[in-house]
Amino acid sequence: MKRLNTILLLSLLFTFACGGDTQENNMDQGGVTEEGTDMIGDGNPGNENIELTDMPPTEGFPDASIDDWKYENGTFNYTVSGYTFGKITEDADQLMCANSAEGQHAHLIIDNEPYIAKYEPTFDHPIADGEHYILTFLSRSYHESIKTPAAHRAVKANVANGGFTSSEEITEPMLFYSRPKGTYVGREQTENVMLDFYPVNVTLGSEYTVLANVNGKEFTIDEWKPYYLKNLPMGENTVTLTLMRNGETVDTPLNPVRRTFTLEADPMEEANR
Repeated sequence: MKRLNTILLLSLLFTFACGGDTQENNMDQGGVTEEGTDMIGDGNPGNENIELTDMPPTEGFPDASIDDWKYENGTFNYTVSGYTFGKITEDADQLMCANSAEGQHAHLIIDNEPYIAKYEPTFDHPIADGEHYILTFLSRSYHESIKTPAAHRAVKANVANGGFTSSEEITEPMLFYSRPKGTYVGREQTENVMLDFYPVNVTLGSEYTVLANVNGKEFTIDEWKPYYLKNLPMGENTVTLTLMRNGETVDTPLNPVRRTFTLEADPMEEANR
């Protein structure tokens, strides 16, 4: 009997030992982090959870218009109608995304640079001498472009001594990046990050599309409207937008365009959790 008990005890010890080894081996396999998140794209965890969803319908500006637009002596001057600079767009509180406390403004994009937001119709801004592709459009206070022909100007301009020496409308298909930009702080700004862009001389659909690469995850966009990016990780994020035609990159100036932006938690929100 004593011998039998000894054999049973040895068998149990052997079983537990093998079980422990098996558990350790399973934790080391599969290319998976400790949280069970696959590593994809550029190696950041959790990128497969990023979503691109439609933004809710926003306030329309059917009569918004840039009636006149000049650049002289280093100063831009806008004459507009159906639109008010510096006003908070009425539906801003309903959208749960980043909103400017300074109100409605114009976005000014020079070549492939990030946009400049201007909250008054007259402002100074230096532009280097030479040829430039320039887009400006009227924006809601939460930075969504007003997507009507009258609310934008897109020109190829020659600049010298702080003024346009010549300018002509852009005639080729082009794509300008607008948002996301900069740093987003707190739950209200980071849960829904607006993706907005501006195509010129092109209608998105079956032929022309925009390929959005977000931290290595790709989305094909065939309709021009604002979108929400959801489930972005805290820290630095990268978006690359490419204008495509029938699945091929369009050979056009400034294409593609790449931007990085940052998401940060609000320390006060974290402390109150």
